[in-house]
Amino acid sequence: MSDPYQLTSEHDAFRKVVREFALDKVAPRAAEIDATGEYPADLHREMVKAELIGVMFPEEAGGAGADAITQAILIEEISRVCASSSMIPVLNKLGMIPLLLAGTPEQVARWIPPIIAGNQQAAYGLTEPEAGSDAGAVQTRAVRDGDGYVITGGKRFISNAGIATVYAIFAKTDPPAGNRGISCFMVPADAAGFRVARTEEKMGIRGSPTGELVLDGVRVPADHLVGAEGQGFALAMQTLDRSRPGIAAQALGIAQGALDVALDYAKTRRQFGQPIIEFQAIGFMLAQMDMEIRAARHLVYEAHAMIDRRDPALNHVAAAAKCFASDVAMKVTTDAVQVLGGYGYIREFPVERFMRDAKITQLYEGTNQIQRLVMSRNLAG
Repeated sequence: MSDPYQLTSEHDAFRKVVREFALDKVAPRAAEIDATGEYPADLHREMVKAELIGVMFPEEAGGAGADAITQAILIEEISRVCASSSMIPVLNKLGMIPLLLAGTPEQVARWIPPIIAGNQQAAYGLTEPEAGSDAGAVQTRAVRDGDGYVITGGKRFISNAGIATVYAIFAKTDPPAGNRGISCFMVPADAAGFRVARTEEKMGIRGSPTGELVLDGVRVPADHLVGAEGQGFALAMQTLDRSRPGIAAQALGIAQGALDVALDYAKTRRQFGQPIIEFQAIGFMLAQMDMEIRAARHLVYEAHAMIDRRDPALNHVAAAAKCFASDVAMKVTTDAVQVLGGYGYIREFPVERFMRDAKITQLYEGTNQIQRLVMSRNLAG
């Protein structure tokens, strides 16, 4: 049994700051971001200005040194008004987690401070057309050539594609070794032979670009290798253990945002001479939504606390938090649309956007079927 997490007055104060930022800067742009599908570069600049990107990184990397629960609160509160915008801190951290796990001090100093300063952005390149849930099936190759490596292959469904200036790319350096033959490289977007082949039209998180990468003989110096050759698969899995709780926090924020709208509507919408929240069918639905969100929040914060204390059970609880919170988000947003009735189905109200955004949280960073597989294997020992 893991130790319970602790929320402090500092956590409460930070939540208030981020909520004010989200309501002031992010919420007014959310519907437009979704409608146009454009990346909100202005909100990236605002987050850098407010020093929110640095919250995601430790002091030794030039960041604020905030604990993992503080990072969860940041993601949760921005997701509460705009899931697309929450991807900005999420993805810049995700692309740098391999460096935080196994990078040299020189590598950390080279790539992370520019991310914090807003001069660079990051992405994580693991998924391929034939390597989604089966991450070990990557076909991208990295061949040692003199003082560097030549990388050839492609990546699919890569978040921040075309925005990121550096990508953590996983490629096989020793194909016969299977999972033990995968390595991780930092690949600059301006490297010769690197390009974004296409961007996807998505149902949700439309302001966060997702694309297909092509690496056509991309040469990187040997010092772009993260950790040792063959360490890539382990790094990828350790990264996911630390990023899945962040997706859980995103799902939590989406669910809370949907409940906020549904609750306000139910208190003001009158039918048969009374607010609809006074009808048991609606009141009980809202109570269930609130109960499930509160349960998810506890699991999300527990997983984040385990990151900080390097709890060996993180793999299990990270999977549980991501799976449970995203399932809650999908159910709560669907119920929020139901509470609003016809108004929930039109874009004048944000709950249909919350519902579309919620779906991806059940899919990326490992589908919820994979999360249950991870947990069942852990339980089986």
